[in-house]
Amino acid sequence: MPFIPHTDLEITQMLESIGADSIDDLFDEIPAHLRAGVLDAIPQGMNEMDISRLMQQRAARNTSAVCFLGAGAYEHHIPAAVWQITTRGEFYSAYTPYQAEASQGTLQLTYEYQSMMTALTAMDVSNASMYDGASSLAEAILMAVRANRKSKSRKILIPTSVNPVYRKTAHTIVKGQQIELLEVAYDKTTGTVQLEQFKQQAGDDITALVLQQPNFFGCLESVDEITDWAHENNILVIAVINPLTVAVLNPPGEWGTDEKIKGADIACGDGQPLGAPMSAGGPYYGLLCCRQSLVRQMPGRIVGRTVDLDGKEGFVLTLQAREQHIRRSKATSNICTNQGLVVTASTIYMAIQGADGLEKTAAACFANNNTLVEKLTAIDGVSKVFNSTHFHETVLQLETNAAEVLSALMAKGILGGFDLAKDYPELGNAILVCTTEMRNEQDIDAYAQALDEVLNSRVLSAVETV
Repeated sequence: MPFIPHTDLEITQMLESIGADSIDDLFDEIPAHLRAGVLDAIPQGMNEMDISRLMQQRAARNTSAVCFLGAGAYEHHIPAAVWQITTRGEFYSAYTPYQAEASQGTLQLTYEYQSMMTALTAMDVSNASMYDGASSLAEAILMAVRANRKSKSRKILIPTSVNPVYRKTAHTIVKGQQIELLEVAYDKTTGTVQLEQFKQQAGDDITALVLQQPNFFGCLESVDEITDWAHENNILVIAVINPLTVAVLNPPGEWGTDEKIKGADIACGDGQPLGAPMSAGGPYYGLLCCRQSLVRQMPGRIVGRTVDLDGKEGFVLTLQAREQHIRRSKATSNICTNQGLVVTASTIYMAIQGADGLEKTAAACFANNNTLVEKLTAIDGVSKVFNSTHFHETVLQLETNAAEVLSALMAKGILGGFDLAKDYPELGNAILVCTTEMRNEQDIDAYAQALDEVLNSRVLSAVETV
């Protein structure tokens, strides 16, 4: 629908009709101290020609550098058919399926997505969906606080090996609801959180703990023993996952060895690895799954399959009262829309790849990362930080300033990794490098050669300066 502004005459007529003197009168019930006032930092509007020029300038800043950066968003191969189908008018223009009789196609696709996601994670129920992985974790925490009625503390254990962006976002969202996030330090040798760190909280009233697998460093956590310990102490387990990795790793629904309470209670994460391009930051979507007993605490949409009076199969929104969008204090979530288009792409991506394709993709990521680490650590001044098993990301230590090295690599057309100095200053000159199936042997060799050149040039520069 195009935006057609009202004329001054139309505005005057509408104000006269309702008995108001000005538009400002419509907002007179808002106290002056709550009003934003003049927004000086907002620039003046631009015409169409200037906007086009600005966007072209911004687009020109995009790079075609070879990417070895992960840290929560990953460059994977996306079959051409995925977005060709996703952007068909039937999917591209579909919005929230409130009217089931008019939205059967959208509802069926969402149902198929939920079915695939529960199969992938080995969880009972999936919604569709949250905004992104970070907000999905925040909603999982809120959900755990509502669900764990044996706990009154509203305390959540969250390792510092969890994605720092996720931790910051979760804190921002939950802090206003008197929920306390207690950080648990990672082990400096393995890069993982040890069970002993959690056991320091033994005897305390803890509502839930968060466990990311693989963690932000790419290391594999001891999810089975930590899950067992949590359930023994009436603590809910929130799994943060990369959905592609569970094609080869133990899925969250199977964590732990106790057959009576097996698996994480809630699983969340970002669906970006499943068919969404990196796209300069999004849009992505957050996945959220849980065990059946917690389904009524799950926010967002759930699509169910049923039959009508004639016995014909149909799809409907289920377990969602309309009040969810109105009564904030009582609703399981105040989210009123979702990332349906990207969910559509993920559904098509998973259907095209199949279980075998997902497994091969994940295995290729793992193999490429081992090759990359082997070749980079063969360079003087580069070493692996942690000694634990890693997936497609690894932390490497440099003997010189990481930010300057990454900048020099960018000048050579290589996006060399994520500088950990800001989020993990204790690691010093450390970078997080990533490989997916997109990187081949030539890419890896080119990175190793470029890094060797950059480090040697810096050494020579230092010698000449002395």
